[in-house]
Amino acid sequence: MSIEMVGLVLAGAMVLLIAIGLPVAFAIILASFAVIFLQGHINPVIAAQRIYSGMDSFSLMAIPFFLLAGSIMVAGGLSRRLIDFANALVGRFTGGLAISNVMSSIMFGGVSGSAVADTSAMGRTYIPAMVQAGYDRKFSIGLTAASSPISPLIPPSIAWIVYAFITDQSVIRMFIAGVVPGLFWALALMMTAYYIAKKRNYPTSAPATIKEIGVAFWKALPAIMMPVIILVGIRMGVFTVTEASVLAVIYSLVISTLVYRDMSLRSLIDAVRSSVRMTASVMIILAAAALFAWILSSHHIPNTLAGWMQETVRSPLLFLLMINVLLLFIGTFMEVNAAKVMLLPVLFPIAVGLGIDPIHFGVIITVNLCLGLITPPIGIVLALASKIGGVSIEEGTRGVTVFFIVGLVVLAVLTLVPVLSTGLPDLVLGVQGR
Repeated sequence: MSIEMVGLVLAGAMVLLIAIGLPVAFAIILASFAVIFLQGHINPVIAAQRIYSGMDSFSLMAIPFFLLAGSIMVAGGLSRRLIDFANALVGRFTGGLAISNVMSSIMFGGVSGSAVADTSAMGRTYIPAMVQAGYDRKFSIGLTAASSPISPLIPPSIAWIVYAFITDQSVIRMFIAGVVPGLFWALALMMTAYYIAKKRNYPTSAPATIKEIGVAFWKALPAIMMPVIILVGIRMGVFTVTEASVLAVIYSLVISTLVYRDMSLRSLIDAVRSSVRMTASVMIILAAAALFAWILSSHHIPNTLAGWMQETVRSPLLFLLMINVLLLFIGTFMEVNAAKVMLLPVLFPIAVGLGIDPIHFGVIITVNLCLGLITPPIGIVLALASKIGGVSIEEGTRGVTVFFIVGLVVLAVLTLVPVLSTGLPDLVLGVQGR
């Protein structure tokens, strides 16, 4: 088959299968099988080998362990202590409860790395509390939904492991690269929340004393220290990323059972069950990615597209702007990791060929797709926040619109200023070969 025919079969089959409700991972696998059988001379056994090789990686063992550690910390009372500390710190300011909401997402992201887990844990606490305090319900839902996508940017995060695996980049460099963009996005949301709260005269909380802040910080410190220990340990060469994920599980078990003492056998079982489900969904996507990437590379599709793109789009900035538009559309109906699996085998070689830094490109891809978590019609985070808040998706969308616009501004700044993505990892790890 010609390259054009292969591309048409892959794209057409995936669109059709996704449209009838098949999960993205299985749509990718079946579309790849369609190409293999139509090609005729390829042994189908290769497909099974490629699918298995997509999961047969020591570095990918970090995914289930980090997911399990996050689930254990959440079940062990983490979210309540982080919320108490955030409220004690900023509750006295105008819009303090709203600012506390965003701060909690930053701290929670360093443990769970999951936007959905963030929405579930924070939404069930903050949305009722904000409404009871006098905040508009749509505003409360919108802010909770908009702050949750920050979680995948804060290390350690599965989103960075997936990107590093697909593009053969350093996981620790991607971890560090997510810090500044995540904090920048959070700061933009805080400033917006403060402005709206001041304009609408939302209430403030009673100022916490220094002692109360200290007590809240002390209680939250074990949870806050987990990502710090992981990043410092990896950077100092004490352990690898995979070993760090195992340490995170041990640490979370100790903190939840011996320090917080909120972990019951039932909650531990639920945490394990939750992490198993999430691990399965991520790993099947990565397995599909291996087969999909092999189909593309064996037909030289990435190289062909890269050559065409370099001839027609000579400006790296123009390419990034085109990618932003494409991903904003893709993100409206596709999960972050699934979209990376489908797009990175094609887009990454083109970006590298145009001289775009792989770390900068990874940040743009991830931030862009995270925005898709709060955009209908899929918008899983928006849907969950709306459900928790007891409103329809349409009302939730109205509440999140202003924060989505803020996210677009943040994305534009990150696109135009690469140093926000590459500066910190270069400072900590040294400048890598460009």
